Amino acid sequence: MRTAVCPGSFDPVTNGHVDIVRRAARLFDEVVVAVGTNVSKSRLFAPEERLEMLTEAMADLPNVRIAGFQGLIVEFCRDIGAVAIVKGLRGATDYEYELPMAQMNSHLTDVETVFVPGATRNAFVSSSLIKEVAAFGGDVTGLVPPAVHDRLLARLAERAAARAEG
Repeated sequence: MRTAVCPGSFDPVTNGHVDIVRRAARLFDEVVVAVGTNVSKSRLFAPEERLEMLTEAMADLPNVRIAGFQGLIVEFCRDIGAVAIVKGLRGATDYEYELPMAQMNSHLTDVETVFVPGATRNAFVSSSLIKEVAAFGGDVTGLVPPAVHDRLLARLAERAAARAEG
């Protein structure tokens, strides 16, 4: 069985992420969506919440499973027997960011990195931009899965209320 890993923070998962995972699922026997759980970084959603949202978003893909990881992605890949890391690229900036990581991962292990170009309709979509636009009341419908959209708006409302009180 040829297993690939799609790593990320997925805070929150976007339709761009879903697109890359769907396409990877056609290329590999199994795809593990690996959610980084670096507790030193501040995230909008807790690791468990991100795992839940990804599980919902990928529920119709039988060869995709969701898992959390800490530490180096290559160690996670080695532990599960993955042969590839799949990364989506929206443009040249993503490539310039991802290439040195791919080269380091290659130095550390024999796991290959496979770059998949993002669909044009998702070229501008990032979790950071989604959070920023939604926080200022912009419409992000269609840019994240429906269940993620509802959670995102609820979490941002919670944060806004907490700031207003404090």
